Amino acid sequence: MAEITASLVSQLRQATGAGMMDCKGALVECGGDYDKAVEYLEVKKIAKAAKKAGRIAAEGQVASYVHQGGKIGVLVEINCETDFAAKAPQFTDLVKDICLHIVASNPQFVTAEEVPENVKADRRAILLAQTIEEGKPEKILDRITDGKLAKWLQESVLLDQPFVKNPEVTVRAYVEKTSAEIGEKIAVRRFVRFELGEGLEKRKDNFAEEVAAQAGGAH
Repeated sequence: MAEITASLVSQLRQATGAGMMDCKGALVECGGDYDKAVEYLEVKKIAKAAKKAGRIAAEGQVASYVHQGGKIGVLVEINCETDFAAKAPQFTDLVKDICLHIVASNPQFVTAEEVPENVKADRRAILLAQTIEEGKPEKILDRITDGKLAKWLQESVLLDQPFVKNPEVTVRAYVEKTSAEIGEKIAVRRFVRFELGEGLEKRKDNFAEEVAAQAGGAH
């Protein structure tokens, strides 16, 4: 068995977000093999998450965040199981970070399951037309289009987006890490994002015409 040092345990905790005792136990279980310990903890985390999935999470926080001097605003509801956990620093930080992430990354849905089938069908039709215009061979059109659709979903779904403060992990992974830390189920329930003037037709000044008009009026 490889030597299990405090430094190795700390490194494993940093990488996985698991508790110190869980990390040490994983290294012991895996004979000191770091990579196997990471995999062991990932499997264990998934098992824990599955057990928590059936729990009721009706506490939590509704939080708001306004950015760029009032030009972008976010309102989000994130749930946990108890009022005690809702006040935990890890949970509060999570809520703030997700508000910031929504401002920066502009997701359209919380999960892929929320995306209506007609929306996916319409998007796929657009992507297929683009792929045809690109001159791709007919036999691989569907495969390329499906890949583009998967990428679009990842870019549009909050939990599947790379977390803006650490793009090496997804928002989902960050939520799961915090869930493991506080020992409760956490669910991002809903959000709304407002951007000033979004959807409105904005005035486009033609400065050349404006100068010409002013010059003509001067005669």
